[in-house]
Amino acid sequence: MKKLLILLLLPVLTACASAERLALPAPEALPGQTLTRFASPPGEKVDHRDWTAFLHRYIVTDGQGVNRVTYGQVTRADRARLDEYLVDLQAIDPARLTRDQQLAYWINLYNALTVDVVLQNYPVASIRDIKNGRFSIGPWNQTLARVAGQELTLNDIEHRVIRSTFGEPRIHYALNCAAVGCPNLMDRAWQAETLERDFAAAEHAYINDPRGVQFDQRGGLILSKIFIWFREDFGPNEKSVLAYIATAAEPELRARLQQTSRVKAYQYDWALNDAAAGS
Repeated sequence: MKKLLILLLLPVLTACASAERLALPAPEALPGQTLTRFASPPGEKVDHRDWTAFLHRYIVTDGQGVNRVTYGQVTRADRARLDEYLVDLQAIDPARLTRDQQLAYWINLYNALTVDVVLQNYPVASIRDIKNGRFSIGPWNQTLARVAGQELTLNDIEHRVIRSTFGEPRIHYALNCAAVGCPNLMDRAWQAETLERDFAAAEHAYINDPRGVQFDQRGGLILSKIFIWFREDFGPNEKSVLAYIATAAEPELRARLQQTSRVKAYQYDWALNDAAAGS
């Protein structure tokens, strides 16, 4: 009976993941957007040292390799420094940055805003508990920033700025939505000079982590919902997504993926990446 129930639920779970994908904003630029014009090298160096200091101080890695934030330990002084860092970022004209400088800028802005909005509402069990309306699930449509005169939400930054402009699927391993199921929040700021190395490391870490890719006891392939929510960023269909994942997998996992033709289910843990919950 239990086995039958699981078999009946699998199509429902997959359908739910597909419906969530359809609800995401399309990667289309904002009307009249001028935020992603790039400067020629050398551009302008952005000071992310305060963000790195915050991350060094408040990120801990649990026994499962999940980077968690000690939200409850953040001091009033460090909250103020985080707010100052966000003010400084929003005062920058992105058009003065090179492509890589700008991509690092947007990733850091997104991640710092996410941590800030969690701190403003802490304690919460999940970022999805932070509402900005009766029917909202999460803070992604709240206006949280203003850059070059353009008011921005987290959805704007991710989908209408980064995804619509940079054509870089690995940003999904860099942007952190404060959930356990998300790729790790890096313990230092993203920098233009190390983008490629850090993208490769983040991609490898997530694909070779059970949060990203795993096989269940019956040999069924379970993928993170990231790979269905943003499927078009990784490939035109499920087969191509599996081929992409295999390129970053460790040899044993790669061999199993190459023998697998379908995804059994997609999963994602929305619990807050809170060190207090993971201790």
